Order: sequence, then structure tokens, then C-alpha cells
Amino acid sequence: MMLSGRARLAGVLGWPVSHSRSPRLHGHWLDRLGIDGAYVPLAVAPDDLEMVIRALPRMGFRGANLTVPHKEAVLALVDELEPLARRIGAVNTLVAGEDGRLIGRNTDAFGFYENLRRGCPAWSLAAGPAVVIGAGGAARAVVAALTDAGVPAIRLTNRSRDRAESLAADLGGPVEVVDWAGRHAALDGAALLVNTTTLGMTGQPPLDLDLAALPAAAVVNDIVYVPLETDLLTRARARGNPAVDGLGMLLFQAVPGFEAWFGVRPEVTDELRSFVLG
Repeated sequence: MMLSGRARLAGVLGWPVSHSRSPRLHGHWLDRLGIDGAYVPLAVAPDDLEMVIRALPRMGFRGANLTVPHKEAVLALVDELEPLARRIGAVNTLVAGEDGRLIGRNTDAFGFYENLRRGCPAWSLAAGPAVVIGAGGAARAVVAALTDAGVPAIRLTNRSRDRAESLAADLGGPVEVVDWAGRHAALDGAALLVNTTTLGMTGQPPLDLDLAALPAAAVVNDIVYVPLETDLLTRARARGNPAVDGLGMLLFQAVPGFEAWFGVRPEVTDELRSFVLG
């Protein structure tokens, strides 16, 4: 690490923040690119969030990432909110302007779509409907990305139907809400299946989803990356479906922020994947 009095600074704000892999990810890029800068984890209690983000530009920070539980709370605290972040209802990236103004962005939609596009280049927008499981913050980013890309239809299902209906109303687009009991049948004719829930994550129960109706050519993407190979992906691969893990979403969503803070657009490589997993 190269640090001088002119070092560019960025970090990640969370409560807690020790679980975040972002310092490892950005640290790898800073080291490989020889940048005079640092990216640090900042444990920030919810009551201190406004005070801390206001202090960031004064301390020389070019910006920061936000993780739970701050992504929604910061919406009302930034000076400028980019349209996509407003639509999704969450900010995961702060950029500090030269004048100290804080701009709120959401790069999760970009990260999801880039991971899908790179992970399965053969997937086509026109191939058919997408099925999205879940209606939380990650689902909002996924639905926004798919809608903006031009997916013809999105079947959205969640254990709590009212949350799914709220998401559909907020984001608009070709979204059809499906009852949780109908999630298995919703896979019929689908070209893409995305799990945005924590089901299947280490310490959580697996996703209860019968894949029998899913076409063999449909792409299956699980945004969970701990473990990297979830039960859903294992079952999908066993029946011949192309599968995309969730680590790439984390890696690609970091690219725009790094570029804004440090002035260089980094690359997502196999070496980076291995390092972050390590």
C-alpha cells in the first residue's frame, strides 16, 4: 500500500461492518494498480450516520460504500440522489464532489447485470420471461436492471405478497406478482431464474423451489455467494441449466465506485475472484 499526504480515501459504512469483503476487494485493486490511496471499513451506528457522512469530505474521503443497515436511511441525507437510486430506494455508493456535496448512487443493478452478462454470454433478453424470487432491496435492484435492459416479462414471487406488490408498484415495468404457492409453476417457460433472498446462504435454510417446470436452457442465478455454490445452483447444474453464482455481482458493483473515487476503472478478473474468496 502506498500512502502519502495526497492519498485518496474511501471506505464502507455499516453496522456491523466486519463481514464486508469490500476492503479486501478494493485493497486488491489499489495494490495492483499502484494507487496512492486506501479503502477502510467504518463501523457506524445508525444514530451516527448523518454526522459521519457529512464529515467524510472534510476528512478527505472521495466517497464510500454503504451496507446494512444504512442503504435506505441515507436516501434522505445526501445532497443529490441519482434517478436509479431513487427508483430502487437504496444507495450503496456515495461520491463526494469537489464542493463537498454528497451524491447517492446505486450500482447494485449494474453489478447484477454485468455478472449475468459475463457469466452467461449466451443468455438473450428476448429468450423469455425472468422469474425473480424475493422482494427486498436486492430484488429491487435486479428488477430495475432487468426492466431497463428490456426483459419482456418478469414474474415476481415472495413469501410476503404485499412486499412484492409494493415493489411492482414502485418500479413499474412488465412485472407480474405471483403467489408464493405458485412459485414452482411460475418457472414454466422461463428463460431466467434469479434468487435474491438469503435462502441458501450459510446459516439459512435452502430455497424451497421445485425446478421441474424450468426449461433446461434457462439460466439460474443465485446472488448468494456464501457459499459460492448454493443448493439451488447445484440442483440447476445437475439438470443441465447454465448457472451463475453471486460473487460477480459483488465484484462488478464495486467498479463504478472505485473509478469515481480513485480515477481508474478497474477490471474484474479470475485473480480478483480468487483473492476475494480467500
